Amino acid sequence: MNFSSFGFGRKRRVEDRHFVVIGLGRFGQAVVRTLIDLGFEVMGVDCDQKIVEHLVAEQLPMPIVTIDSTDPLALKQLSIQDFDTAIIAIGDDFLEQSIITTLNVKDMGVRHVVAKASSDIHGTLLRKVGADQVVYPEKEMGIELARSLTQPNILDRLELDADNSIVEVPVPAEFFGKTILELELRRQYNVNILAVETDGKYDVNPNPSMQLHRGSSMILIGTNRDICRLPIGCAISDLQTFSGNTHR
Repeated sequence: MNFSSFGFGRKRRVEDRHFVVIGLGRFGQAVVRTLIDLGFEVMGVDCDQKIVEHLVAEQLPMPIVTIDSTDPLALKQLSIQDFDTAIIAIGDDFLEQSIITTLNVKDMGVRHVVAKASSDIHGTLLRKVGADQVVYPEKEMGIELARSLTQPNILDRLELDADNSIVEVPVPAEFFGKTILELELRRQYNVNILAVETDGKYDVNPNPSMQLHRGSSMILIGTNRDICRLPIGCAISDLQTFSGNTHR
């Protein structure tokens, strides 16, 4: 799980209540449906009449319109400047439209513009024309897939930055029957234990006298390199193989 994808570590934009999603392919539709489920007001925009008609037929609780988002006049007629956030989710086959649309909505006064990029060069161009945040969904999915295949014993991860993470890992056999104090995780591995999970219940900030047993898991915080020093079967000795080369 990518920690920064959820906005942790950045100032929360609690005032953002009105969203416009431009580009209603698979990614754009996923964003739209999630925002609706979370109770936000959303408008959907796409240049493809068939996509719009399909979504209208679903009777989603949101306005959906067909316009050419590279046309500033069309965007002005939508009062695009009244939206708190615009998500530019235009498909990878339409890079020019993505860049022009990002430029248009930023020039028209949208405060926060998030744009989907397909490559580092695309992302750089989007930032240059005004995108406040650039996301790389395909790249992030690829990273997560590679991690899940090569590090099966890491149950979950919240990535704090390129070098540090919070992870959930099963208690390794070497730790069975030992107390947290006996293990000296901070001294031995330079990681801190935040919680212990047993039978679906979490003991947060556990007592150092707690014994660890088979079937439980630990929530740890530390550097990616130190986490993989633990006897948890990391197939890759340094998670920076992945995280150190991301777009962030």
